[in-house]
Amino acid sequence: MRKFFFFIVILALIAAAAWYGEQWNYAAPGPSPRGAVVLVKPREGVSAIAQQLQKADVITNADLFRVGLRIRGQQTALKAGEYFFPPRASMASVAGILVGGKSIQHKFTAAEGLTSDMIYRLVESNTVLVGDAGPEPPEGTLLPETYLFTRGMMRAHLLALMHAAQTKFVAEHWATRAANLPVRTPEQAIILASIVEKETGIPEERRHIASVFENRLRQGIKLESDPTIIYGITRGYPLGRGIRQSELVRATPYNTYVVAGLTPTPICNPGKDAIAAVLDPENTADLYFVATGHGGHVFTANYAEHQKNVAKLRQTEKTQH
Repeated sequence: MRKFFFFIVILALIAAAAWYGEQWNYAAPGPSPRGAVVLVKPREGVSAIAQQLQKADVITNADLFRVGLRIRGQQTALKAGEYFFPPRASMASVAGILVGGKSIQHKFTAAEGLTSDMIYRLVESNTVLVGDAGPEPPEGTLLPETYLFTRGMMRAHLLALMHAAQTKFVAEHWATRAANLPVRTPEQAIILASIVEKETGIPEERRHIASVFENRLRQGIKLESDPTIIYGITRGYPLGRGIRQSELVRATPYNTYVVAGLTPTPICNPGKDAIAAVLDPENTADLYFVATGHGGHVFTANYAEHQKNVAKLRQTEKTQH
């Protein structure tokens, strides 16, 4: 009887030591000195995941990791995704990351003023996205911004998110737009916002430039915007030279020196600031603006003053060359 009792005690001590050893080992620092990124594919089994982690030097022993998951009832709780495991992460931390399912967030940035073709090409060339991008979105239907996504998102889905983001933003600001705007529909607002976007890269100027164009629309004055001519020639890509006189007088749908009113479509994808500026412009009487040559523009309601400002710009350009 005494021998049996002694045997039980020995087994209990061994079990306790094994339990303690497993607990200590599961919480001990891992082998990776720099951390590692591991992609866990959908429907990948625990054994395959453990082997992949060991191969990436995230854990020391795949079998011990699987045992630890089984003891804690986590073997079916691991989620697919792309994960970064910090340097020296313990098996407990590794399991927590996999169970939490917080995949690495990748960024896709579409700058304000890019055309739909430019954004579409960026989406197509992104190697983290997958699948066909689908048809190219119509001009001006995407909201330029930085979007977060996880590896494996469909290209077409990202484009759909960009379109939905624009639709939501425009709807919210259209509901609170200023009174008596010359743009009658959200589509017209986007067209004008795209022109405002291409006229200045200075956020503080956008509401003022929007007021100039809206004053012109109210009075039936042509917009006379150079970016619209360029879009008619290159569909928004850099012209690489100055606009020729023949192009200034050529009657095309996008030449706002010849055709009154708005262009048939947007000339780019305007950002939030440009859209907001068109729907809530500054209250001015200005009808003209011209670059200063030192950054920014100078505005006036008087054509004679505008001509003087143009002459100053030409003189500045001569001194700079």
